[in-house]
Amino acid sequence: MSDTPPKFNPQSEIASCDLLLHYLEKIGVEFIFGIPGGAIEPLYNALAKSEKRGGIRAITARHETGAVFMADAYARNTGKLGVCCSTTGPGATNMITGIASSYENNTPLLIITPQTAQDKVGKKAMQESGDTGIDITSIFQLFTKYSSYITHVEQFEHKLVSAIMSAFSSPPGPTHLSIPNDILKSTIPINQQPINIANVIRHPVLKDENAIQDLLTELNNSKKTIFVVGAGAKNCSDLLADCINKMGIEFVATPDGKGFINPNHPSYRGVIGFAGHKSASKALQQDTVDTIVVIGSALGEFTSNAWDQLSLLNNKLIHIDSNQENFTRSSMAKLQVGGHIPTILEAVLDNCSTLVKDKKETPAKTLTEDNKFLYFEFDEPAKTTDASSPLKPQYLMTQLTQVFPANARYLADTGNNLAWAIHYLNPSDRHSGNTDLIQICAEFCSMGWSVGSAIGTALAHPNDPIICIVGDGSFLMSGNEITVALQENLNIIFLIMNDQHLGMVKHGQLLNKSADIANKLPNISYALMASAMGIASQTVETANELLNLDIAQMCNRNGPTLLDIRIDAEEIPPIATRLKGLK
Repeated sequence: MSDTPPKFNPQSEIASCDLLLHYLEKIGVEFIFGIPGGAIEPLYNALAKSEKRGGIRAITARHETGAVFMADAYARNTGKLGVCCSTTGPGATNMITGIASSYENNTPLLIITPQTAQDKVGKKAMQESGDTGIDITSIFQLFTKYSSYITHVEQFEHKLVSAIMSAFSSPPGPTHLSIPNDILKSTIPINQQPINIANVIRHPVLKDENAIQDLLTELNNSKKTIFVVGAGAKNCSDLLADCINKMGIEFVATPDGKGFINPNHPSYRGVIGFAGHKSASKALQQDTVDTIVVIGSALGEFTSNAWDQLSLLNNKLIHIDSNQENFTRSSMAKLQVGGHIPTILEAVLDNCSTLVKDKKETPAKTLTEDNKFLYFEFDEPAKTTDASSPLKPQYLMTQLTQVFPANARYLADTGNNLAWAIHYLNPSDRHSGNTDLIQICAEFCSMGWSVGSAIGTALAHPNDPIICIVGDGSFLMSGNEITVALQENLNIIFLIMNDQHLGMVKHGQLLNKSADIANKLPNISYALMASAMGIASQTVETANELLNLDIAQMCNRNGPTLLDIRIDAEEIPPIATRLKGLK
């Protein structure tokens, strides 16, 4: 990033797109993800100048939804604003799935779409998508925190700042600016000092002292407490660990919270929710447990074990969250504590010496192949060591942490591979604050999400190998984004779990005793496909081929690798919770 972003002085003028990049650079944005076109050309002209001086640069996606997924992952992994753009009309409508996914997962994004020049509005201009055409601004209002059409150049700076502020408001989320081509080409008079954008997006730490005191009282009176770690605990994993250790309590994680915890911790009982572990449900349902503290979770179907009243949604519940909206799903809780989660946990930690410590029994433990103990239960533990062919998904997931280095980051796409990863994939390296080692698309659960997201994650963590776990169905949806990794020389291993089916559809139909229909896919060699693109690739059909992969070479390659891994299509994934939610 350049140390000298463009400067402007009072009484001067600045090109609107230069002003846009100026503000984005001030808050640390490094990339804009998108696909160019005629209407958005002025922004790309400004990006060309920016790239030459080492400033913000363009990353060209292959599909606009892929661009949003890249920006979303970049934002989630850096804490910065993700920025993406498209051209008019279909370029903008192509972004919808990605934006909706970001909205459901509270990711701060800025989406920029251009519009037909204002003197041509209403004249059936090609790809017109203003208020007299396909009204993109109104469509995006349904799943953004702010969506505005800039009609005068004098609005540009104010609406830009408003969009950025809204993206970082609580809860964060995507925002949208629709900018006519003539305004993108225009200059803006500067009659005042520029806004301190970094200052206006900084939020005060909210702290409800009364609720915190009630929390401490409840914990002090509790005979046995258990923590449920959700996605909202992302930035306080060390605090959580300190509280758990000093209080001597057990804990479980939601599917989107397991990336922040140490799976080898003796107090960890597994995942509660989609594809979770029976040991987690058992821990929550113990007769002696009288307090269940959920930390940073939406408590929707995905994370509440399909609205499980026996385990979670009952009067034992205390819900800690920074997102007040999440409390609408915990109305049965005996206490809700809103505010800055790290601050709340600091208060708990400061009072740990007065809190009653639980006397827990040490559960049965399983020795893994890397000589680490697990204190939670797999559904089918024998299959984690079954090296037969075709490869068992259970075996594959448990082997990944053996063959890849400890700093590898995993993304699991939506489908059977998501269920296998949540249940059986447990990376344990937590040195130097290394968290979010498993990333998923919770809540909206978009298929094909991981391929674009791997790009944004690799740009955010250039020194870590990125493992994109994706089913063949999802890869056929969005696998074209792999060429972005090739073009950008990104170290990503695309691991395709190839069973020639839409696996979750196939097994959902089977378990629901529904018709076996529309779930079969062709037997494609994805290794040959990747090779034709100039991407290193290999087909893996046996355990020996998996264990003999040259992982060191892959993880040091200046570019992507594709592994076409043939798995046993008849293995049933742990998706009972999803089937329960469909009833």
